[in-house]
Amino acid sequence: MSMRYKRIELLLGDDFAKLQNAKVLLLGVGGVGGHCLDCLYRSGVSDITIVDFDTYDETNQNRQIHSEMHLGEVKVEALKKHYPSIKTINVKIDEEWVMEFDFSEYDVILDAIDDMKPKLAIAQKCYKKLISSLGSAKRLDPTKIHVDDIFKSHGDKFGSKIRYELKKRGFNKKYRVIFSTEHAKVKDKGSFMGVTASFGLVMCSEALKKIISKKES
Repeated sequence: MSMRYKRIELLLGDDFAKLQNAKVLLLGVGGVGGHCLDCLYRSGVSDITIVDFDTYDETNQNRQIHSEMHLGEVKVEALKKHYPSIKTINVKIDEEWVMEFDFSEYDVILDAIDDMKPKLAIAQKCYKKLISSLGSAKRLDPTKIHVDDIFKSHGDKFGSKIRYELKKRGFNKKYRVIFSTEHAKVKDKGSFMGVTASFGLVMCSEALKKIISKKES
């Protein structure tokens, strides 16, 4: 037993091997995705691919992990320095990229992006493997975070728009989403790490549960 992962292996027993054999794709490594990545890596998931195109700026430093050390750097390249075994794709996630990318090799798809159109495209293409984050900004209370089927989510205007657009497209499949029932405190994109990081940790937990529950082929 590796001492690095001894505590998580003691917790999971034989299921720990599933984490080390799983392939995870993480879309977006900002306030939510960055902390999800850290959690996945520390938990023993050994095959992680991250996708993002952005660079770290000063406004990221209140909530995005490692941002204070890498101002102006490309996020995926900076994170590779902290998590050397990860694979990186430096690209903007838009509808065209989603339609062309091959998601089939991954066991779990984690959506931590904010853009509506690619988010909808990801849901339609990957719902069977998908765990998606809804709005984490503008909130202060991490105890209001919930996980449920997309069409059972509530209390979030962004989630409401997602549900509306999916229904317009005739989409009625279920997939897991992380959302908050706390009312937004401001109109602008104010953010508190206590909530955004908690979204990322919940996303990691849901990913681990999904991997563990998967039957061996």
